[in-house]
Amino acid sequence: MKASHMTQTPKITAHNLNFYYGKVKALDSISIDFNLNQVTALIGPSGCGKSTFLRCLNRMNDLITGIRVEGEIKIDDQDIYAPAVDVVNLRRRIGMVFQKPNPFPKTIFENVAYGLKVNGVTDKNLIAERVEKSIRQAALWEEVKERLHDSALGLSGGQQQRLCIARALAVEPEVLLMDEPCSALDPIATQKIEELIHTLKETYTIIIVTHNMQQAARTSDVTAFFYMGKLIEAGETDTIFTKPAKRRTEEYITGRFG
Repeated sequence: MKASHMTQTPKITAHNLNFYYGKVKALDSISIDFNLNQVTALIGPSGCGKSTFLRCLNRMNDLITGIRVEGEIKIDDQDIYAPAVDVVNLRRRIGMVFQKPNPFPKTIFENVAYGLKVNGVTDKNLIAERVEKSIRQAALWEEVKERLHDSALGLSGGQQQRLCIARALAVEPEVLLMDEPCSALDPIATQKIEELIHTLKETYTIIIVTHNMQQAARTSDVTAFFYMGKLIEAGETDTIFTKPAKRRTEEYITGRFG
């Protein structure tokens, strides 16, 4: 680990990003940097563009017809929307965990091995190693090590979500996107995921969309507040929650709207 300097090189940068669904402008001139080994929480009311923005970062929105992107997003200074970019490889580098746990109707082992196989890994020993490592990283190993060949659908909701995190980690991404990963979970499962986020940031850059202000305050280093498709402000989480620069941010955080 290098000593951290004040002028960190960002892992991901968005610059003047505009995003359209057909004629509707969903994101307006978004510029923000995401630093290595930091957790950034994206907060804001429903429909404000935070999930749309998250999906721009690994081009998940490409799957929707009639969308248009202007501006740029770079990972390690490479433009992710450049014509030569291999989107499959991009999504390997920038993993994603969705709101509802979405394990495949396969065994626990096969769920985690899936991405490796899709990416052409055939060495059985390597696959087994990587599956175990990822499940351990997702803090799930002790609970499932005896049942790796049982269906993943037999796990609890919280376990399924950690399994989906393990699945994302198996292909060794550099960045982890999480779209409200706890919204379908009970408080105990939520706490486990939050603890996990804290551990994982030693290895990954993490960007999490959350509706839950307390969760943003607990888990993130940086908080970015979105409203009506615009990024109103972003800064250190403590500052955003105690001394926000913008009135709109303060109103949202104190619950005056949302």
